[in-house]
Amino acid sequence: MAEIANIKSRQVPDRFERPGVFKFTAYVALAAFVIWSFQGAGWSFSALVSGGPAMADFLSRAWPPSLERLPQLSGALVETFQMALAGTIIGVVVSVPLAILAAKGLTRQGILSRSVYTASRLLIALFRTVPDLVWALVFVISVGLGPFAGTLAIAVDTIGFCGRFFAEAMEDVEKGPSEALTAAGASRTDTIFCAVIPAAMPSFITTSLFALEKATRSSVVLGLVGAGGIGIELKVAMDFFDYQLAMTIILMIFVLVLLVERLGSIARSRILEGTSQ
Repeated sequence: MAEIANIKSRQVPDRFERPGVFKFTAYVALAAFVIWSFQGAGWSFSALVSGGPAMADFLSRAWPPSLERLPQLSGALVETFQMALAGTIIGVVVSVPLAILAAKGLTRQGILSRSVYTASRLLIALFRTVPDLVWALVFVISVGLGPFAGTLAIAVDTIGFCGRFFAEAMEDVEKGPSEALTAAGASRTDTIFCAVIPAAMPSFITTSLFALEKATRSSVVLGLVGAGGIGIELKVAMDFFDYQLAMTIILMIFVLVLLVERLGSIARSRILEGTSQ
């Protein structure tokens, strides 16, 4: 009984700490900003509800999918994956040296090295922040319509994606092996390629697989601006209200993306199992 009374006598802590005046004002401002954002986005429950019959009409007119142009669409789908694979490989290969220059502590000290580090970081940030659709438009203007423009856009986007994570992976590796090689007289280049990169390689591979999944989805959208792939087929089908053909294309894209994500997941699990043993 005494133990129960002791438990009851303890003060139960508050679930949430009572905010001060400054925090409360900040919370109110944040809530007002969120509401303002929804208003600017045109969010409307009535429009969402009234759009239900239109969506049902689209699905009824799109089913069953049309199989008339399946061979041509299969070729366009293969071209989409080729764009994604080639662009990812180019982006990953270019990302490695750029990430080395953008990683802290891997290059020599000095004004020139700091300038190279800053320039590499800014270049990666530029590639990462500009959407791949914008890059596709730029390359369509420079190299013309077709899958080459889409491949270049995916490569640039992959450099921005992988460059950042490759640099962070090399910064997070254990410093012991690198310091031991340096103490033994190894050059900075030998240290990077013999200690840093091997330790970060599992992260490199998993990031590259994520980049391939991302590129596969992006390559579909790039076709809408003439950068090759099956995206242009989807745009033409929707423009001509051929919803059955559009449904076929959507299902083919779904299968491709699902297959790439599944294979990537299997590869990542194998890599993690190999590194844990």
